[in-house]
Amino acid sequence: MRGNNMRLILREAFVEASLFLESAGVAESRTNAELLLGHLLGVDRTGLLVRWHESFPPELTADWQELLRRKAAGEPAQYIIGRQDFYGLPFEVEPAVLIPRPETELLVEQMIELGHALWPGGSPQLVDIGTGSGAIPVAIAVECPAWRVATSDLSPAATVVARRNAAANGVADRVRFLQGDLLEPIIDAGLAVDILVSNPPYIPSADIPALQPEVRAHEPLSALDGGDDGLVLYRRMLAQLPELPAMPRLVGFEVGMGQARDVAAMLRAVAVWDEVRIIPDLAGIERHVVAVRRSPWPA
Repeated sequence: MRGNNMRLILREAFVEASLFLESAGVAESRTNAELLLGHLLGVDRTGLLVRWHESFPPELTADWQELLRRKAAGEPAQYIIGRQDFYGLPFEVEPAVLIPRPETELLVEQMIELGHALWPGGSPQLVDIGTGSGAIPVAIAVECPAWRVATSDLSPAATVVARRNAAANGVADRVRFLQGDLLEPIIDAGLAVDILVSNPPYIPSADIPALQPEVRAHEPLSALDGGDDGLVLYRRMLAQLPELPAMPRLVGFEVGMGQARDVAAMLRAVAVWDEVRIIPDLAGIERHVVAVRRSPWPA
């Protein structure tokens, strides 16, 4: 990086930053440079392109170099800027919560589509397990204003972030936040769950050291580690289902690579569903498992 950006236009600063990050081994160096430059200037991508040929503000040189230093050291850009968009909504993120991934948007889409089909014009009770940033419950609360939404997380710090995201997206009064281990706070609250959705930790413990450094070193381990085979949290949640007032009629899980068929088998073992479907993500990986019961369970 040049120490004096006074002679640079914004496009040149972007190119120089991209090359610097690439030389530091940063994947998607151009995307990261663009994201950080837009954050520095307080503009989105369109605003950045409009200003492409303006001079780089010299008073921002030190801040720019610090942003690039942090990114080159492996810190996720989303934590640096404190934000990640999800389902078209802005979410605050910090190291206490996992960064929402685009593939999880597909799970939200499935829950909304199937929920409307099962309860047309109704107000089902949806419960999300593992709040994190609040991406899943907040997005669904925004899209489905008639639905009742609750969510639980073991982490007090994550719950604080999720509450702020609910407020920022205008649904603070429509998402019920509970704290505790998996379904325990839901059971204690006596909630009759119609829709259960979760993106739990699913990475096998032995695979954690091989994760990309920016994930392994910066994102919360508790949101990544799924135990010996990565399936511990699914087993525990499914074992808790009989303690609910009634079985949910729609269950959606996000899973890791190679886990979908095992999780589908677990779901079939706990109840007789009308359908258990496996849904691939945009890369073709079997990423979500959804179980559907079209009629109410027998009393």
